Amino acid sequence: MASIEDKIREARLHWFGHIRRRKMDASVRRCKKIDRSYHRRSRGRLKKSWSEVIRYDLKTLGLVEDTAYDRRLWGSRIKIANFR
Repeated sequence: MASIEDKIREARLHWFGHIRRRKMDASVRRCKKIDRSYHRRSRGRLKKSWSEVIRYDLKTLGLVEDTAYDRRLWGSRIKIANFR
């Protein structure tokens, strides 16, 4: 049985693949360009951003972002069954 952490990673990377394959003018892709420099975080330990977590997941599984363009390869590489 796969761990919860692995299943969450799989779901995150599944969504990342969808976003990566979208056109640059799609609303989901345009959100990455929003200027957030005016946003101030609260005190304490900073939370990781979604992109930082994705980078960590890609590094953990030994993947490259551009692999997401090949749907079959991407799907086979992020599935938990391949990493037991």
